[in-house]
This record gives sequence, C-alpha cells and structure tokens, in this order.
Amino acid sequence: MSPPPLLSERARALRPRALVVDRHARGVGRDQGVARIAFDAQAGAELAELLHADGTPIAAPAPDLVAFATPRDLLRLRASSHPDLELAHLCDELASAPAPRPRLVGVLNATPDSFSDGGASCDELVERGLAMVEAGADWLDIGGESTRPGAEPVTPMVEIARTIPLVQELARRTDATLSIDTRHAECAAAALAAGATVVNDVSAGLHDPDMLALVAHADAGFVAMHMQGDPRTMQAAPSYAEVVGEVLEFLRARAAAACEAGIDPARLWIDPGIGFGKTLEHNLELLARLGELRSLGLPVLLGASRKSFIAKLDPRAASPADRLGGSLAAAIHGVLGGVDLVRVHDVPATRQALAVAHAIARQRRA
Repeated sequence: MSPPPLLSERARALRPRALVVDRHARGVGRDQGVARIAFDAQAGAELAELLHADGTPIAAPAPDLVAFATPRDLLRLRASSHPDLELAHLCDELASAPAPRPRLVGVLNATPDSFSDGGASCDELVERGLAMVEAGADWLDIGGESTRPGAEPVTPMVEIARTIPLVQELARRTDATLSIDTRHAECAAAALAAGATVVNDVSAGLHDPDMLALVAHADAGFVAMHMQGDPRTMQAAPSYAEVVGEVLEFLRARAAAACEAGIDPARLWIDPGIGFGKTLEHNLELLARLGELRSLGLPVLLGASRKSFIAKLDPRAASPADRLGGSLAAAIHGVLGGVDLVRVHDVPATRQALAVAHAIARQRRA
C-alpha cells in the first residue's frame, strides 16, 4: 500500500509543518476565519509567495520556518487555482480543526508496578473499564508491561497472561474500541485474536521487527509513539537539538514505515510521547506546539494524564492521584490545540472539562 498523500515526498516538500486555526492570531485581529501556517520557506517558496499577497507574517515556531496568518476563506479560494500546491488538503486540515468532540482513551494497566494504577485484579479491571465506558470513554487501552521511567521489561508471555483474559472479557461486554499497549508482536497477536482492534506501541514498531507486518496482516489500527531510549533509561539524560522538529521527523518516518508495511493510513495515529525520554522543558515545548504534529495529516493522540512533569510544576502533586488538575489542563490545551484523542485515567472529569472547553470555543467561533 502506498503512503497517503500527506506522507508523499511532494507533499512533504510543500506541506506546512504547523497548521493551527487561531481566532486571535497576532497581527491579524479578531477574525474567526484566521489560519496560522508555518512551513519551510525554501521547500515551500511558491506557497510563501502566495501567502505574501494574502497573509500577515507572524512569529514562526522554529528558526528554520516562516509563518503567516491569513483568512481561511482566501486560502480556500487560492486552493481552487493552485492544485499543484496541494492547498485543498491544507484547507481540509484547517476546516477540521479543532475536532468537534475528542475521543477519550481510558487507561487500564494490568500490571503490579505501573506508576499510577497498577495492582488491580482482572475482575476489578473489567469493572473499571466498563465504568470508564459508561462515563464516556470511547476506547480502552490495556497494558501488561509498565513503561514508567526505570521500569524493568517483562516477557511477552507475562504480558499475555496479564492482558488476554481482560481483553476477552471486555470484548464480550462492550463495543468500545480496545487497544493493546505493547511493544511485543507476540502479545499484540494474542490481543488482536482476543478482540482488540488497535496496537499502541511506545516504540512505534522499532522494538519488535515483526510488529508492523503483524498489524498490517491483521488489518488492525496502530498508534506510533515517540520515545527516546527505552523505559529503563529514557529519563537518565534526555537530549535534543530541537525537540519538536526531531519528534516530528521521527513520527513522519515511522508513519511512512507503517504505511509501507501495509497498515491502513486511515487506522494510523501518532503520539508525541509526553514523558518518554523528555525533560520538563521538552514536554512543555511539545505541548505548546502540538499543532505542528498535524502537518503529518494523521490524528494525534496525547497522553499526559498524571505524568510526573505535573509534579515538577506543582511539588504538592507528588502522588499521581493528586495530579487531576494538571492532567485536565493538559487535556484541554491539547484538544484545543488540535489533538484528536486524549489518553486519560480520569474519564468522568476529563469528559466534563472538555465539554465545557469546547462549548466556550464554539461560542467564540459563532
């Protein structure tokens, strides 16, 4: 299967790297139809020339980019007469942001040592998962190996023993999407046979060379996440020259590899990997610039719930259970910044917070 248009070399050269709808873009005023666009000026010289006529230059999110704010209606008008710039795809992307209702992914950890909620029995986890669906979760993410910083790896057989009974019972009792959070193709295969339909791989298919082919053969969905290092060592000394650009290029490459392996692009998600080989500053920079990930043309999953960066900002939140406020703030910012799915521990509170945030955002756009 060939890569989708947004992953083609032509599109990569011309597609802006950041696509954000912003009613209050600096220097443009309060036009609800303003689009903020950042892209590589050398690769997108034709687009730059076009936007010079219609747009207002604004501060770019990275030194190697140029950025404009321009009325969306004018951008759509130009799309009809400049098909070679693939502006129609760009307009579609802008028109769909932010998502009208983000999907909530509830976290179910069938582990004794997860940083927040490990140690529950299978029966307890089934009831917890069903309660999450009742509270508004569209998707349940089931994991049998802790990937918290410093965690020791477990074998695929241990993962299978922990997760497959849970997947089987939930598949029998709910129609919610079920994903398996694993780096191992053997565990992924067992979970897909048991009723899961998505594989959420923190290594983006790099840990197990059989993973991408397995997912493609099963016609399953795939979440490709960015992680620097592995769970045991990833927080030892994370380092980037430019964190957003490096994460973006990694996800671009892994998405292309997934498509080349035969995974349906319509069932592919990307995740910047908040807390996975990142310092506090790296996490905040990624959260502040989530819109740039949309340049890949793929839905974005954000997992910031109860992460330790919240405690670094509020030392009183040393326990993961005390990080609800920070988790909600990250979720709201992420969704209004363009992410499509939010992976959370606290489904009822997140659902309510996002409902209010979106109602306010819709009112502003009215």
